[in-house]
Amino acid sequence: MNMVFIYRALTKNRLVLSGKNLVTGLGRVKICGGKLWRLGNSHYSRRKIMRGKQVSGRVLLVLCVASFLAGSLFCTSRMTWTTQLHSPNKEADHQFPIISSRIKKLEASSSVAQDKDCDLKRKLVEGKFEDDITAEMTKTHQAIQSLDKTISTLEMEIAAARASQRLEGQLKLDDGASNNDPTTHPKQKAFVFIGINTAFSSQKRRKTVRETWMPRGEKLKKLEKEKGIVIRFVIGQSAMPGGMLDRAIEAEEAEHNDFLRLNHVEGYHELSTKTRLYFSTAISIWDAEFYVKVDDDIHVNLGMLATTLARHRSKPRIYIGCMKSGPVLFQKGVKYHEPEYWKFGEEGNKYFRHATGQIYAISKDLATYISNNLPILHRYANEDVSLGSWFIGLEVEHIDDRSMCCGTSPDCKRRAQAGNVCVASFDWKCSGICNSAERMKDVHNLCGEENGAVWNVEL
Repeated sequence: MNMVFIYRALTKNRLVLSGKNLVTGLGRVKICGGKLWRLGNSHYSRRKIMRGKQVSGRVLLVLCVASFLAGSLFCTSRMTWTTQLHSPNKEADHQFPIISSRIKKLEASSSVAQDKDCDLKRKLVEGKFEDDITAEMTKTHQAIQSLDKTISTLEMEIAAARASQRLEGQLKLDDGASNNDPTTHPKQKAFVFIGINTAFSSQKRRKTVRETWMPRGEKLKKLEKEKGIVIRFVIGQSAMPGGMLDRAIEAEEAEHNDFLRLNHVEGYHELSTKTRLYFSTAISIWDAEFYVKVDDDIHVNLGMLATTLARHRSKPRIYIGCMKSGPVLFQKGVKYHEPEYWKFGEEGNKYFRHATGQIYAISKDLATYISNNLPILHRYANEDVSLGSWFIGLEVEHIDDRSMCCGTSPDCKRRAQAGNVCVASFDWKCSGICNSAERMKDVHNLCGEENGAVWNVEL
C-alpha cells in the first residue's frame, strides 16, 4: 500500500507531493522500491528522477478530511473492542476467557461492597441501628425479668414448703394434744385476727398506731381473751437474716409482744407473696372466724369493724371491703404498672371487681383455701388484684362496704357526727393517711369512735 508524505519545501516555501518521493530543499531523497536515491542540492543530475507535482488547496482539504475520518474510524473500532471485553456476552467470554473472568470477579466484589455501603446508609437513614440496639435492650430486660421471676418463684416455693411443714407440725402437735393433753399448745380460738402490714422502715407508724386505735400491753391481751380480737403487726425477714433490721424488730417485739413474723424476705414488689404467707401463717396459729389485712397508715375503729364482721358470721365464704375496678395500667414506669396487662383484654380495660388493698377481710374458709393452695396461686403486680383473682371461680360473696374506705376529715368527721362511724379512714391520694406518723393522732381525734366502744360490742 502506497503511503503519501506531505512536507513543506524549504527552498520554495510550498508543499510538494510525490508518490513515494520525499522532496526537501536541502537534500532530496527518492524512495523507490524500498531503495534510497540521494539527489543533488539544486539539480537532478545523472539519475532518473520523477519530478513532484504541486498540490492544490482543494486536494489538500480533501486529504485532511479523509485523514480525520480515518482517525475517527480507528478510535470507534477500539471502543467497540473494549466494550466487548466488558460485555457479559457469551461470544466475548469465549474470545477472552481470562480477561472476562477477571472482570467478573472485580465487578462482583465491587457489587458486594456497594451493597454493603448502601445497606449501611439505609440503616443510618432509617434508624435501623437504634432499632437493633433497642431490640437487644428489650431482650436483655426480658431476660432479667424472667430471672427475677424464677428467683421469686423459688423463694415462694421455699417459703411455702416451710409454711407447709410448720402447718403439718402444728396439726401433728394438735392431734397429739387432743389425744393426750388438751391443754398443751392448742390452736388459739378467735373471732377475728387483724394483721397490720408493716415494714422495717415503719417504726414511727407503728408507734402512732399503738398510741391511737390499737391497745397495748395488758389491754391487748384482755381484748384477745374477752372479745377474741387478735391484733399483730405482720413483717417478714430482712435480706440479711440476723442483721441490724431483724435485731431492731426483735427488740421491739420483746417490748410490745405484738408481731407476727413470716418466712418471707421483705420487699414492696413482693406484697402478693407476703399476703399469701400471712393468711397461711395466721390460720396455722389462730382458728379465727375472720382474717383482716390492714396497712399501718390506716385508721381503724375496732368497735365498728367487729360489729360489721359480726353481721356476716353466719356466711361461709365472705370477702368484705371497698370493691373497685380500676384501669389496668400497661404503661411502663407508672405506679401500679401491670406487666401482665394483656391477660385482661384490650388496652384500656379494667380489672375485675376486688377489694381495695388498704383494708379487707375474708372468712375462715377463704383463708383455708389460700393456705391449702399456696404454691399454685398466681401473683399479679398488685397485691389487692392478686387476692381478688384467687377467688374468681369460687362461690364467694363479695360485700362492698363503703364504710371501710372513708376519707379523713372532714369526711369521717361528718359521718361520725351523723352517727355513721367509719370502719376505716385514709386519704385516697396517698393510698393511706398522708404523713400518717404525724397525722394519725389528729385523724383519731376527729374520726375515732367513743372510748371503750370495742368493749361494748356483743359478739
